[in-house]
Amino acid sequence: MHERELKAFISVAEIGRMDAAARHLGYSQAAITYQIQCLERSLGFKLFTRHPNGARLTRDGRSVLPSARAALMLMGDMRSPGPFEDAENDGTPVTAAVAAARKGTA
Repeated sequence: MHERELKAFISVAEIGRMDAAARHLGYSQAAITYQIQCLERSLGFKLFTRHPNGARLTRDGRSVLPSARAALMLMGDMRSPGPFEDAENDGTPVTAAVAAARKGTA
């Protein structure tokens, strides 16, 4: 499971069309289809039912959408604060979230 697959899944779920989600993300429609198929294989179930007028989430797709959003948010959180040196310990790079947790301010 990769970040780009989660982004594709969430975009198709929100937009309702693979071609429009592809344009939104700057990918080809074939790339979006492939990313969705890879995610479906990884999870072991279909995420969408395809129709001539778009794609609709399956029951399984609806159930994993909140988790996909949360996972994507966590991936962004891990990147966003940026590392800084942890002077209280050994000077190794840590994120702001780790430093706050150590200080009890998280």
